[in-house]
Amino acid sequence: MEQEVQHDRGNPAEEKDSRSKKAKNEIVEWLKAIVIALVLVILIRWLLFKPFVVDGPSMQPNFETGERVIVNEILYDIREPKRGEVIVFHVPTEGRDFIKRVIAVEGDTVEVQDDTVMVNGKKVDETYIQGAIDAAEANGGTYNVKDFPNEQFPDGKVPAGHVFVMGDNRPNSTDSRMIGYVSLKDIIGRADVIFWPIGEIKWINH
Repeated sequence: MEQEVQHDRGNPAEEKDSRSKKAKNEIVEWLKAIVIALVLVILIRWLLFKPFVVDGPSMQPNFETGERVIVNEILYDIREPKRGEVIVFHVPTEGRDFIKRVIAVEGDTVEVQDDTVMVNGKKVDETYIQGAIDAAEANGGTYNVKDFPNEQFPDGKVPAGHVFVMGDNRPNSTDSRMIGYVSLKDIIGRADVIFWPIGEIKWINH
């Protein structure tokens, strides 16, 4: 006589409840991940990096008005600025932030004569504006129109805790030739990435 074998298919209600709990757990994990990501973004945004909008022609041809850059705010907590780096800093007398290029650091002796920039007696190779210099000289002029030292700032030695900066657009830039040396305390950070417009995204060449 054959015995009837019955298979336990489980309780459908319990299986449904188990699936529901699993789905809820997955949602909770996703929500946790999203919250953590948002917190990290906020921390990075406010504590480590800061967006800056280029306003004015002083850094042409390498930066244009309206471009947005990411400024690394923690780099100079680790070390001091280096020559050639593009920095964003606050100018108390102007009540606003500037973006310029570091030409000389503390202890350096700097001299700007026509289109020749000398730091500690050596000519600076300014490849980032060489095209503009060549174009100006081809027209019988010079790209730079304000030398340094000058009557306003006769001392060409960068004091401790300061840097000497200039805009890449030498004939149209308010920089250390006019406002003097920039205090390290006023430096916000180094401009690292152009992130807007989208088609112009790129790492900044220092």
